[in-house]
Amino acid sequence: MTEQTMAAGFAAAFADYACERGAKRDVLLDQSGLTQDDLSDQDNRIPVAAYHALIGAAIQQTGDTALLLRHTLESRLETMSVVGQIVHTSASLGHSIEQLNRYLHLMSDVNLLAATDRFELLHTDSGLWIVDHLVVPPEDYLGVEGSFARFISEFRQSFPDSTFEIGMEVTYPPPPHVDQYPDLFRVPVQFNASRNALQIDPIWDSPETEFEPGNAYAFGVFTRHADEMLAKLQADKTIRSQIEAQILPKLHEGTISMDKVAKDIAMSRQTLYRRLKDEGITFAEVHDDLRQRMAMEYLGGQKVTVNETAYLLGFSEASSFVRAFKRWTGLSPTAYLSQAA
Repeated sequence: MTEQTMAAGFAAAFADYACERGAKRDVLLDQSGLTQDDLSDQDNRIPVAAYHALIGAAIQQTGDTALLLRHTLESRLETMSVVGQIVHTSASLGHSIEQLNRYLHLMSDVNLLAATDRFELLHTDSGLWIVDHLVVPPEDYLGVEGSFARFISEFRQSFPDSTFEIGMEVTYPPPPHVDQYPDLFRVPVQFNASRNALQIDPIWDSPETEFEPGNAYAFGVFTRHADEMLAKLQADKTIRSQIEAQILPKLHEGTISMDKVAKDIAMSRQTLYRRLKDEGITFAEVHDDLRQRMAMEYLGGQKVTVNETAYLLGFSEASSFVRAFKRWTGLSPTAYLSQAA
């Protein structure tokens, strides 16, 4: 699978925070495989896996499993990414969430279902919610925990005298630092829920509630810079990632033509074959690996059945999907689900 990358600004800020709390910088860099040059520019791209290793090393050194959560609540997004500047010059909460979804990959690559935004502002009978549609295994809770902490942090610091957060629902079980949630999040939290959602005061989506006016010029400056970065990021993608982007919405169709994909990315079949060979991969392997990744996401979210997953991945029969899943993981889908539960 294509290596996921992210903006170095987040790793640099977290490393500084961890060092202020007793972590040794040389150990953090050594265990994450990063260098100081990697972190010198907030717009540099680093492997997401390296960032996770950095977090693990910092937690190991400090003994504080809530270290990343504390950092998120005490920091400002605008100091780590141009996306923060865009959010702070947006006209309203709805507008800022639209920008977060638009420039999401400038901050970090994430795996989302086709045609799905990560964040959704949702009105229900129970209130106003920010829903995070990122599907992650229960043990990988840090991304969801951090996303809600980021929303809360930005509003606490920008509007200290106003109520923003009301409650949380999260799909993961209580983390090791659950005893610190009341002090850090300051709202009731429902664990092992069916979705990841942050309930907020409805006033924030009222027509009368707009952010500070007069930022249209700054917003334009920041978005132009972000658009240039996004275009460069997309241009720098590997041929594998380009193919994945083409076939992901068509996985349910089953057989996918290499000729059709080549045409869709304005390339001859021979050129596509050569580019794939240069990257040491075949078209069939890209297709198979993507099916495997999406199978883990569908089943990991526990929102679709085995038969539904087989259909979504383009298998003509559930039995064919079961055989493929055993080849990928050594387990049947049912055994995998039982193990995850």
